[in-house]
Amino acid sequence: MGQEKLAVLNENGDRIGVKSRSEVHAKGYWHETFHCWFARYDDDLKETFIYFQLRSDNKKDYPGLLDITAAGHIMSDEKIEDGVREVHEELGIKVLFEELKGLGIVKGELIQEGMIDREHTNVFLYTKRVSYEEFQLQPEEVSGIFRSTLSDFKSLIHRDKVEIELEGFVVTKDGGKNYISEMVGYHHFVPHERTYLIEIIDRIEREM
Repeated sequence: MGQEKLAVLNENGDRIGVKSRSEVHAKGYWHETFHCWFARYDDDLKETFIYFQLRSDNKKDYPGLLDITAAGHIMSDEKIEDGVREVHEELGIKVLFEELKGLGIVKGELIQEGMIDREHTNVFLYTKRVSYEEFQLQPEEVSGIFRSTLSDFKSLIHRDKVEIELEGFVVTKDGGKNYISEMVGYHHFVPHERTYLIEIIDRIEREM
């Protein structure tokens, strides 16, 4: 199987070429990604909740950390609409692209040893009710789903709180779901730029 090919963008988001995924990350080329955040207003609790995936311990990058509900790269021969496959593959949730609310494009950089990830991220929001029982996770990618109130997550990103409460489940070795509640800090999340997360929270708040 050949390497995945990504479109290389300039800083303004114009396509200027095609490179392998490994070269894009090695050299820090701008490229396109798809991020889908699940968030829902709970009428009973009078709170908006935001959902996170727990990355599998088998992942090469940021194993065992909390992250965007579903996300992935847009291949060079794909349209943005094709990114919805990430929701199907990672979470087992059948979502139509037409059901997503577009939140626009956000630029972000995530740099670690051996990888420079510069993204023009196409951000979408899914607000329909999804029960924990409906999630059928791709175990090599995702090992759990958690949620917090949007207000708590905002306080964490703004450094107004050191820890917040999450509730959700982790997948057990036999494929079941272990439901838990726990306190987490900022270091339990993939270290996206705070400016990116603040922008995402602001855009979700305007939609809810």
